[in-house]
Amino acid sequence: MKAVHFGAGNIGRGFIGALLDQSGYETVFVDVNEALIQLLNERKQYQVKLAGDDSTIEVKNVSGLNSMKQAQEVVEAIAHADLVTTAVGPNILPVIAKLLSEGLEKRMTNQAGPINVIACENMIGGSESLKQHVHENMDESLHDQLEDSIGFPNAAVDRIVPDQHNEDPLTVKVEPYYEWVVETPAIKGKQPEVEGITYVEDLTPYIERKLFTVNTGHAATAYLGSYYGHSTIKDAMDDYRVKEKVEGALRETGAVLIEKYRFGKEQHRAYIDQIINRFLNPDLSDEVTRVGRAPIRKLGPKDRLVRPAVEYLERVKEDPQHLVEVIAAALSYKNEADPEAGQLLDKVSGQGPTAAFKDISGLSDDSRLVQLVEKKYKEMN
Repeated sequence: MKAVHFGAGNIGRGFIGALLDQSGYETVFVDVNEALIQLLNERKQYQVKLAGDDSTIEVKNVSGLNSMKQAQEVVEAIAHADLVTTAVGPNILPVIAKLLSEGLEKRMTNQAGPINVIACENMIGGSESLKQHVHENMDESLHDQLEDSIGFPNAAVDRIVPDQHNEDPLTVKVEPYYEWVVETPAIKGKQPEVEGITYVEDLTPYIERKLFTVNTGHAATAYLGSYYGHSTIKDAMDDYRVKEKVEGALRETGAVLIEKYRFGKEQHRAYIDQIINRFLNPDLSDEVTRVGRAPIRKLGPKDRLVRPAVEYLERVKEDPQHLVEVIAAALSYKNEADPEAGQLLDKVSGQGPTAAFKDISGLSDDSRLVQLVEKKYKEMN
């Protein structure tokens, strides 16, 4: 079996590429980094180290193509592949769509059969978004054929790849834990045989579970950690005050998820414990400033802090004490190196914390959450 994977970065090699190799695929990495492409072609293998563990995974049967210099070779590779995956970042999906559309067009011309394209990005509806970009780059007369033979199943991915500087440019360190969930209705032809993928009919519960647990927990650790003067996620989680509050926030988001999607209580409790242990792994520790960056976005109405707090009020009919404290800590967040944190500070200073929060969250004056955050912010400052 052959796979074409766009993105030879740490997530591409350490997460998706490793699983493709373990599943018996010969993987062609497509990237613009000439140095990485050359090394992949010279060695045909690389190492993946597991953080907090002494074990190493040997990834073999790999090669590389430079999408800038070897466009035609990429088109040919797609035309003869059994699976296409990406890990390039949401903003790069439109960039790779032209080359991908050319490869898929050639594949359809050759009548090579159905294939699936899975965007493994940190975004909701990544594959669907990529499909739209492919549509825009392909002649309209081919759209029906694309719809019939090319699947773009959405996916949710989760694996921490810490900032790192390795002596060997191909070696990458990742956490042992991972999750790769793929939605089945959009799959065309045979379901891709990839060890490690969990196939589900509806991806929404798993996307929200990650957003309300991993992302909420990480943000909570960063903002509370910053409030208590810590510089790393590990240092913050070693502070019992932070750890207890983060666990409390995840109990509140968990109550929402359990009520909304009927996750088993014990199953979800185990999931929370697993996430907390990931934050405690010293080999995965990140800077509080990196995890806490873009606080305005993270305080948005549909993001990881405000949305679960609002849903907790609606579904549980109680005040979300811990999420409120996290939101107040986020409003207090200061980081001169982060432009968005600077914008938040200006908003809070100029409008006052309550008006700034209402503006960012889109909540009204009579919102119970606004009242709770206003009170907690005053207590903390």
